[in-house]
Amino acid sequence: MELAYIPSPSSGVLYLGPVPLRGYAFCIIIGVFVAVWLGNKRWIARGGRAGTVADIAVWAVPFGLVGGRLYHVITDYQLYFSEGRDWVDAFKIWEGGLGIWGAIAFGALGAWIGCRRRGVPMPAYADAVAPGIAFAQAIGRWGNWFNQELYGRTTDLPWAVEITSSADGRVPGTYHPTFLYESLWCVGVALLVIWADRRFRLGHGRAFALYVAAYCAGRFWIEYMRVDEAHEILGLRLNNWTSILVFLLAVLYIVLSARKRPGREDVVEPGVPDGEGGSSEAAAAEAGGAGEKGEAEDAPAAKDDAEADADKADADKADAVDDDSKDGAGSAKKS
Repeated sequence: MELAYIPSPSSGVLYLGPVPLRGYAFCIIIGVFVAVWLGNKRWIARGGRAGTVADIAVWAVPFGLVGGRLYHVITDYQLYFSEGRDWVDAFKIWEGGLGIWGAIAFGALGAWIGCRRRGVPMPAYADAVAPGIAFAQAIGRWGNWFNQELYGRTTDLPWAVEITSSADGRVPGTYHPTFLYESLWCVGVALLVIWADRRFRLGHGRAFALYVAAYCAGRFWIEYMRVDEAHEILGLRLNNWTSILVFLLAVLYIVLSARKRPGREDVVEPGVPDGEGGSSEAAAAEAGGAGEKGEAEDAPAAKDDAEADADKADADKADAVDDDSKDGAGSAKKS
């Protein structure tokens, strides 16, 4: 007998008066706002202009939603196109079903378009928004809790999630809350990227690649716990293989990028007036370092100017002495 568990909501829809608010959509919306807010702060800290992240997100978010839905529908086509299913359900995104792989891929395409329009480097933008995306995923995973979906194997642990719905083949009981595991993992990934970015000054897309690699590492073992229907290849779920492939590509990118372009971009958004961007402690430290360097370079020139002034003063003094001597001699001769 379970002594404790996480209860599931009886309905995935909340009502604000007559207006229905679906929990799944609400979690996604909150996640997007958090990602844009944090991305904007990080972009400004890197020397960018306020509002650029939101402008590019106008392209990235719709592309990401379409890509996430396409990946889900293609990889789980039997849920919509098999006998007894209604293909119209493939368009009901509010009922759940977004594949993160498709969301990131298509979202990156939308971001690329937005970056091209704003004239900013795509890798720098990706680095700025990477932790925010991880936090958005952490929030978005709670949409699965509202829909009573994507849980793991049965368990009687105190943090098990209770499934009460019997729709679509569900069996009521208590299961591993894989949505919670992934949510906590994504929070850890976001904190890891923020720390590593400050510690190693990641640039040229390496912060984003670190986010991708760290997420894939967690997604592999979390995916392995899930019991929902999925395609398998050589005994592993499709998303496990995707995690392995994407993880290796992300690590390879980090290694090659660090060799080819070490350090961070000097300019992330051309044409930003002085004082408008770069308000972070890191930017201040960079400014301080640049000031010290400038002072060191100016020191020899200042020394030369001082010596020249001293020589001029000695020459003026000598001229004054000569004039006094001439005046004295003239007075003596006149006397």
